[in-house]
Amino acid sequence: MSEVESFFKSAFSVDNVIFGFDGRSLKVLLIQRGAAPFRGKWALPGDLVYPNEDLDAAAERVLQQLTGLSNVYLEQVKAFGAVDRHPIGRVITIAYYSLIKISNYAVTPASFAQSAQWHEANNVITDLAFDHNDILDTCLQQLKTKARREPIGFELLPPKFTLTELQQLYEAILDQPKGLDKRNFRKKILAMNILVECSEQQAGVAHRPAKLYQFDKEKYEALAAKGLSFDL
Repeated sequence: MSEVESFFKSAFSVDNVIFGFDGRSLKVLLIQRGAAPFRGKWALPGDLVYPNEDLDAAAERVLQQLTGLSNVYLEQVKAFGAVDRHPIGRVITIAYYSLIKISNYAVTPASFAQSAQWHEANNVITDLAFDHNDILDTCLQQLKTKARREPIGFELLPPKFTLTELQQLYEAILDQPKGLDKRNFRKKILAMNILVECSEQQAGVAHRPAKLYQFDKEKYEALAAKGLSFDL
């Protein structure tokens, strides 16, 4: 084998970090591996990339094969290339992540995934297979940073929501168990002028019904083009 040929002996894989919101807390989807290495361990849904396959296509294929999830927007985050990250040989993995509303998807494990379950994202198992704890931590920090700078959370709420529901969502994403300051949160979000106050209130609640709001995506995009900074 020539020196140049030795550079073509590395494999590539993709790992998908799928975050989900169930209306109360932030979750991450894990599979239990039914194949070596790390048989029986919990892991991120991931696998090797075919030689003739694009990375994005591989991420979508692997996610669908292992969990049954499809039509999920996946964003590439980072490459992980520690020499010894895979016990069989040199494998460089590309991590993808997504944020979905759990109730909109049905998880059906298959292939070498014995099972697939949602786990608490901020209190996950500490001995995931491979270096998946590091990958998960990296993607979780990426999600928190993006959530503070872009209104990604609104897609996880009903079309009409209360400010309390909105705050609870961001407390879950940002891992704020003691809660964000209610007054400051509402002041910030209302000052952005991207919410539309509905002429409706909550229905069927035991407490005093709260006002309902809607996210005005078109207005946000127009304001963002003029320099609006979404900052929570």
